[in-house]
Amino acid sequence: MIRFLLLAAAAPLALAAPAAAQNMGPMPGMNMPGATHNASPRPSHKPRARAARPAAHVPAPRAAPGRRRPAAPASRHRTVPAHPAPAAPAHDMSSVPAMEMPRTGTPANPPAHDMSSMPGMQMPAAQAPAQDMSSMPGHDMAAMSEEAPDPPAAPPPPAALGGPAHAADRVYPTDRMADARAVFRGEHGAIRTSRVLVDQLEARIRDGRNGYAWDGEAWFGGALNRLWLKTEGEGSFGRAPEQAETQALWSHALDPWFNLQAGVRYDFRPDPERGYLVLGLEGLAPYRFQVDGAVFLSNKGDLSARFEAEYEQRITQRLILQPRIDLDLSLQDVPELRTGAGLSTAEAGLRLRYEIVPEFAPYVGVHYGRAFGDTARFRRAAGEDVGGWTFLMGVRTWF
Repeated sequence: MIRFLLLAAAAPLALAAPAAAQNMGPMPGMNMPGATHNASPRPSHKPRARAARPAAHVPAPRAAPGRRRPAAPASRHRTVPAHPAPAAPAHDMSSVPAMEMPRTGTPANPPAHDMSSMPGMQMPAAQAPAQDMSSMPGHDMAAMSEEAPDPPAAPPPPAALGGPAHAADRVYPTDRMADARAVFRGEHGAIRTSRVLVDQLEARIRDGRNGYAWDGEAWFGGALNRLWLKTEGEGSFGRAPEQAETQALWSHALDPWFNLQAGVRYDFRPDPERGYLVLGLEGLAPYRFQVDGAVFLSNKGDLSARFEAEYEQRITQRLILQPRIDLDLSLQDVPELRTGAGLSTAEAGLRLRYEIVPEFAPYVGVHYGRAFGDTARFRRAAGEDVGGWTFLMGVRTWF
């Protein structure tokens, strides 16, 4: 019983004591720093004991502002363990090779690991020498330098510095690019087209004197420049035309809506015949009014002008109503042509046509014409009517 009690009392002391230090002295490359070393089995190689470094001062954490940490309760009696445990000896790894550890701390720039001695880890030098390919088969450097092509010649300067007008001519032959541009213009707007329009080909039925009239035009050219021909006239059935004229004009597009026209005009009737220089403007005004104005200078020095306007109002897809007005003016009296200064004549017509096909459309309508001023006086003196109403039947066609 007494032995059992002694063993029970010695058990806590045996558990509180630390385990015996492990002697790792013979491990290679593990020289660890320490203030105290274990006793070596050979007393002659016992290392000198070093003084322990003082522990760094760690400041206590500060309490948050406004809050105080409660003070620890004071104790009258301090509990001291009956048997304080001795400090455990540090592991002795100084005899381990290739593992020399710093004693005072890690240096700022640790040395690089030298792995060149490890098998299969041959590291390249700081700068490899240039590879000599002259000894390799098929790599004759002298021949290669001789056969190298010359650098391309610098392109000619742009047009602003005296070079070609087109950028492509700096790379490709000029004649080939000129042909390509001509084809491009022909495919994208410079197409040669033509049209013949007979706007009025009609019979005029009036009191006692039935007659006929025509008004047509034709043009040929591209989108910008065209040759324009115009003709108009009127007369009585069974007689020669009382009025007949023809114009040959050069037309140039000013914008998508209007064309500038210039050329000549020749009047076959009435007698005497006259020739004129023509300068005019033709196009489509806002709200799709077709307008045509021109100024005429005759070979006798007479100056006159003409203005025409018409509008096409579609009632259905095939039925179209077309109002039209014509005004003639003269700067001076021309008695031989029975024309007076100022507003000479004015005509207004209204035609209703039906398009059987777009190229062919018969129509009916009414027309009123009147002479003014000295022109009316000249006509009365010649026994002609000054004005009146006329019933119209005709056809409009184009191709």
